[in-house]
Amino acid sequence: MASGDTLLVLGPQQGQPPATNYATLDSRNNQLVLDFDDTTEESTYFSGVLPRNYGGGGITATLWWMATSATSGDVKAGVSFERHQDSVDDLDADGFGSEQTGTITAPATSGTTKAMAIASTNGAQIDSIAAGETFRLKVARKAADGADTMTGDAELLAVELKET
Repeated sequence: MASGDTLLVLGPQQGQPPATNYATLDSRNNQLVLDFDDTTEESTYFSGVLPRNYGGGGITATLWWMATSATSGDVKAGVSFERHQDSVDDLDADGFGSEQTGTITAPATSGTTKAMAIASTNGAQIDSIAAGETFRLKVARKAADGADTMTGDAELLAVELKET
């Protein structure tokens, strides 16, 4: 697989909520979105299998989102990966690699989309996931971080994972 090729695309309906502080499923003009609050850090999990044609590079998660109502301010988000090795990892406990974050300014028009790319290098940052292994991806809005200044929900439309 070449650098920049899409590995997976994940939609809101594939999100799995944690026990608390989860992004909520919503719709906007009949399009599913996950709403991430502006006052409490909320997250969601996505599960997948890393395609067998993955070449062993880093992974960039591009978060496609829009603002519920805001037309200014910044959103800060974080992504982290959890590897599920065959006959090794106990899934009764979380085992995520280090969270990588990004910040992006809200679109000037509510309802228009923005793409936030957050890169994770191969190895510890992606929890050393190998081709053909199952994994979880955690996506969180860092609402309590001073860099997150956008009021209102951030609505997640899709996540694209690309090899980098």
